[in-house]
Amino acid sequence: MSYTTEPISDITRERLMKVGTANVTNALLKRGFRNVYLLGLAPLTPEQGQLVGPAYTLRFMPAREDLDTMANYGKRDNLHRVAIEQCPQGAVLVIDAMGSTKAAAMGDMMALRLKHRGVQGVVTDGGYRDAPAIQATGLPCYQKQSAPPATAIAMHPIELNGPVGCAGVPVYPGDVIVGDGEGVVCIPRHLADEIAIEALDAFEYEAYAAQLIERGTSILDCFPATPESRAAYDQWVAAGRPAFPPLETTP
Repeated sequence: MSYTTEPISDITRERLMKVGTANVTNALLKRGFRNVYLLGLAPLTPEQGQLVGPAYTLRFMPAREDLDTMANYGKRDNLHRVAIEQCPQGAVLVIDAMGSTKAAAMGDMMALRLKHRGVQGVVTDGGYRDAPAIQATGLPCYQKQSAPPATAIAMHPIELNGPVGCAGVPVYPGDVIVGDGEGVVCIPRHLADEIAIEALDAFEYEAYAAQLIERGTSILDCFPATPESRAAYDQWVAAGRPAFPPLETTP
């Protein structure tokens, strides 16, 4: 079976750049998808930007001493290094590291190259070396925990752009990856457009509900949305989203 990492539409990307991974997870749950959140992964830094893009995958298997030497790692056909040059512009490199942090799934030189090639970011269920230098590149990255030892100590790159399991979640090439300040979620590619619409709607409704709660509305009356609160929200949107009155302050 062949897979595509063609870019997602600009409007879908724009919508997903605004939403939280929790919004995406809820929208997928409504469609029966329960195993989509890459549990245990965190951004290198909370300040890194939102991550959105189709998945391009790299799969590791355990290393074997006669094959995984630094000499072999330095060869031009080493799939780990090839992945850095082949991951498409606009895509997210998803690295199946078997959940291992015995060795690095990536270092700062690789991150720098990906950044300059226009790759959107990297996700792994393993860890990175040179994490402070990776942060300095500005490339959004997610990991299990730091893993400074050299890759060849524990991992052998075995496949590019095939289905992988990352943090226990099935990721197929072209699936849409969304990362925020909390973590990462994977959207099956064929659902990306409709999930983006629903997730953004939920995100914007939550902002509206927060305004109500700040002004004394019971959560039972506005979140999750009731038929009445949803109708009121739709009317508010139709009216051009007028500003709420200022919050009352205690002298």
